[in-house]
Amino acid sequence: MTKAKWLNILFIALLLCGVAEAANAQSTSMEQSAAAGGADTPVVATELEQARTFAGAKEYSKAIALYEGMYNKGNNDIYTEYLATLIAAKKYKEAERLAEGLLGGFNQSPTVHVELGNVYKLDGKEARATEQFETAVKKVNGDDMLTQRLAKAFTDIDQTDYAVQVYARASQLIGNPFIYSMPVAGLYAKAGQLDKAMDVLLAPIPGQYFTADNVKSLFLEWMGNDPKKLVTAQKNLLKHINAQPDNNYFSDLLTWVYTQKNDWDGALLQMEAVDERNNENGRRLIDFGRIAAAAKQYEAAFKAYDEVIAKGTTSPFYGTAKRERLGASIKELENTPAPTPAAISALMAQYRQVLDEFPLFYGSAVAEDYAHIAARYADSVDLAITILQTAIKHPATPKQLAGKMKLQMGDYYVLKGRVWDASLTYSQVDKEFKQDILGENARFSNAKLAYYRGDFDWAQHMLKVLKASTSELISNDAIYLSVLITENIEDSNTYPLQRFANAGLLMSQNKDAAALQLLDSIATAFPKHPLNDDILMEHANIAEKRHEYEKALGYLKNIADKYGEDVLGDDALFKSAKIYLDYLNDKVNAKKYYEKLIIDFPGSTFVQVARQKLRDINDGVTQ
Repeated sequence: MTKAKWLNILFIALLLCGVAEAANAQSTSMEQSAAAGGADTPVVATELEQARTFAGAKEYSKAIALYEGMYNKGNNDIYTEYLATLIAAKKYKEAERLAEGLLGGFNQSPTVHVELGNVYKLDGKEARATEQFETAVKKVNGDDMLTQRLAKAFTDIDQTDYAVQVYARASQLIGNPFIYSMPVAGLYAKAGQLDKAMDVLLAPIPGQYFTADNVKSLFLEWMGNDPKKLVTAQKNLLKHINAQPDNNYFSDLLTWVYTQKNDWDGALLQMEAVDERNNENGRRLIDFGRIAAAAKQYEAAFKAYDEVIAKGTTSPFYGTAKRERLGASIKELENTPAPTPAAISALMAQYRQVLDEFPLFYGSAVAEDYAHIAARYADSVDLAITILQTAIKHPATPKQLAGKMKLQMGDYYVLKGRVWDASLTYSQVDKEFKQDILGENARFSNAKLAYYRGDFDWAQHMLKVLKASTSELISNDAIYLSVLITENIEDSNTYPLQRFANAGLLMSQNKDAAALQLLDSIATAFPKHPLNDDILMEHANIAEKRHEYEKALGYLKNIADKYGEDVLGDDALFKSAKIYLDYLNDKVNAKKYYEKLIIDFPGSTFVQVARQKLRDINDGVTQ
């Protein structure tokens, strides 16, 4: 038998003896405890628990005495806590002896050198600290787990430079200089050395190790919205661009930094330069316009699209720029609290001009949007219906889009008060798209028409099928309407529900003032009616539609406070969060309402979206 084998057997035997002795001691202790006080004897805190309590209360002498006793009995697991307590008590000599005692010991971890070096440094022994730190770095052998442990040990004591050396040595041994670029960059960023962090992160071949999205996420983490840090990032990227002027990776990142600074003109100039350098004929400007429009930076979007349009009809993106500009214009209109008649008229003229120049656009969403403006903003419902009729018949219109336009046309018939024409149009879509989401939308629209007319039984008949819809949105809407009807026709008096349904019809016809009057009359005549929370919700919807956000929030708060446990409780919280986030740019309150929704309504259908919104807010994703 070899000496190594004999030592292993001896070690295992001793270990087993120790376990048996501990078990026997525990058994004896339990027997003594039972004899002394029976089953109700209170459990005495263990030495370790007592030591932790004393350390937490800064009664270090008592804690150290307990730790020392346990450690001397062979409880090596408490080493880290024992050392930390000695350091907290500034007993550096004892801490040195404790750490030195592990040097050269069985299965010694290289992190002991970091811990000992830290004690030396705290005790003012700089040379000895440096010696231990350098020894720890030399222990790096290319093993990733050891590398991470040593780097963390240095990071925990704010020795960033040595943590970087650990990663550098590991990279050299592995033969890959960029394998630890991300953690090294993070260390520099944490230390406030943003320029160095960016140099490390951008040193590899762009895109080989980190995508642009990876880099943007890290930039957001490091910089947030700090103006000084954003300027540092801008200067750093310009340095990289000057070194590699043909590298679009850096240019794209710089454009993104400009947008984070809210310098959209600077971002556009950068995009123009890249587009021209690459002979892209405006493609990159189109992409930029979409980004700007999504961020509600409409003027920047218009400038980008106009740059492409100015290139003339020979540009392959000329028509795209015209179409996309209209899309940005309608978004701007929808986000304007009170658009002027002149602005509406000007946009209508733009749509006419583009459709005259590109008749094929009748087969696209351009015609759909044109009809929307005519009906909802210009009060030209007949024109809207004519536009859609032309578009539906156009040979370039895909079948799916034609079905969507028919649904839209049905809504405009409702606006005109032509309820039967609307019902017929919805039925046609239902028949043509029986197994499609469009068909389900059409059936739901017909169910709402029956509800508006006061034909609650027929509405319920259609809603019964729709509640099992594959579309969560339609299913939820159908369930809500079905519950609304069920709750309010239990007695013979359906008058309040009929008036409420009529108010819904008026709202769908843009007759909001008349709808509000009707809603208020119900609340006045029936002050304790089950419809009161629904009435408040309709008030909130109209206020939001009118861009009266504070008023809308007031109605929603009323619902949450008075009717929080009813069916609209989660709706009120979700809508409040959405208004704060999308319209008021108040992320603090948005976060509060999303969190309340998740906690108070864990089974709500809004929870999944609320969780994602919270992640976006925490990650700094711009809306």
